[in-house]
Amino acid sequence: MQQFLNSPIRAFFAYREERIVTLHTLALESQETWFTYLMKMGSKTLFGEKHGIDSKTTYREFTQKVPVYDYNALFPYIDRIVSGEKNILWPTPIEWLAKSSGTSQGKSKFVPVSDESLKENNITSAMDCLTIYTNLFPDTELFSGKTITLGGSMQELYKKSPLRCGDVSAILMENMPAIGFYLNAPQNKRILLHSNWEYKLRLMAKSTIKENVTGLSGVPSWMLLVLKEVLARSGKKSLSEVWPNIEVFFHGGVSFDPYRAEYEKIFAPKKLFYMNIYNASEGFFGIQNERDSDDMLLMTDNGVFYEFLELNEEGRDNGKVIPLSEVQVGPTYAMIVTTVAGLWRYEIGDTIQFTSIHPYKFRIAGRTTHFINAFGEELIVNNAEKAISEAALISDAIITNYSAAPLFLDENKTKGGHQWVVEFSKAPSSLELFASSLDNALKRLNSDYEAKRSGDLLMAPPKIEVVEEGTFIKWLELRNKLGGQYKVPRLQNDRKIVEELLIISNIISHPDRL
Repeated sequence: MQQFLNSPIRAFFAYREERIVTLHTLALESQETWFTYLMKMGSKTLFGEKHGIDSKTTYREFTQKVPVYDYNALFPYIDRIVSGEKNILWPTPIEWLAKSSGTSQGKSKFVPVSDESLKENNITSAMDCLTIYTNLFPDTELFSGKTITLGGSMQELYKKSPLRCGDVSAILMENMPAIGFYLNAPQNKRILLHSNWEYKLRLMAKSTIKENVTGLSGVPSWMLLVLKEVLARSGKKSLSEVWPNIEVFFHGGVSFDPYRAEYEKIFAPKKLFYMNIYNASEGFFGIQNERDSDDMLLMTDNGVFYEFLELNEEGRDNGKVIPLSEVQVGPTYAMIVTTVAGLWRYEIGDTIQFTSIHPYKFRIAGRTTHFINAFGEELIVNNAEKAISEAALISDAIITNYSAAPLFLDENKTKGGHQWVVEFSKAPSSLELFASSLDNALKRLNSDYEAKRSGDLLMAPPKIEVVEEGTFIKWLELRNKLGGQYKVPRLQNDRKIVEELLIISNIISHPDRL
């Protein structure tokens, strides 16, 4: 029966092309409309009352009355929402909290999710995504089959609360429209929302192997585990033999570049379209809208008002926040959002670069702090500093310096992990103890890291590389950065600096090889 649904569903999304025209040509007008709506709704909240927001507040007044908030600054308000108080950040009931990676405030952060944000942002943006895809591929047969949607699970809150909590993907799964659930595989919420990832991935593979799968949606690192399980169970050489009608992978959460070659290998000779999306706990912000470029169209009519803080080459800001109308192509900006879930001038931590302003298109540049997010673990410097200090204490070591980066895949192409380059002034009593203590501390401090390390399923334990004394100083010296204000970045999402440090250490230890 489903094959007969493809034409009417495809026609429906083709009919929505007017939505994409709006995103292209009326971006600033849409932003003005949402700003007016947000001021009206904000005036009915405790936050709005404290900051003097009313329905007639202008943008200039808004910037004068409301400072830029990060999670730690907004947490006292969120904590009251968790306790069940009403009209704190948003005037309509908050029933959900999206759990994301930790900050210096704690192991996890909890982002309020309103009914408006689900409908106007998440669900509308998902429909926009399918509209864009249908526009790019008018003859698509995507809706004649099923799409494997790999999401998260429900989560625990840090205290007793009337609210429900989960990964944003799990919340969307619980609130998915009927047609979306019908097109999804598997159609079993017990599997989709299961908290044991190893068990969940096996069931996902088992329940989808005989389906007519035409699409995939999820984080590349996790989806790859499902696909490899399917391939192993099928006995086939390629997934194109298992699912001959598969067309597209809607991906986000981490950079796709480290995984592209592996995906192309397991689907060969079939070529999928890999569609880039930007759907965070705080909102759905961008969708790729061209075949030959993975730059994303900014979602300007989806319940979010955007502001941007320009950063210099060293990641420092000049304190000036600008609206969308003033951005330029090229500079790196920290993204600040005000949303229909009650996030007010909230700096989400991501940085972007605009590649076009007619329409507004962008690419993700990184984070406002050094981080690693190769597998969806979202490890930040605060986590790393606390964890490595604890590992040093437990193993009776003294650390001179360290830096870490991802190891994307090992030689068996099974899993990746983190490589920590460490210079000790006092070696640990046991390097194995140091590594395991670091791993355990990171699990305790960061819920996303803990999930990715669960059962050694997606990430291997940390790999420690001890480097020679003077390695880090030499690295700085080679860049004319000796001095108290300079240091080697603690975390990077690529391997450039770590590889340089290893080369320098090898030269120091074997000067005769020069």
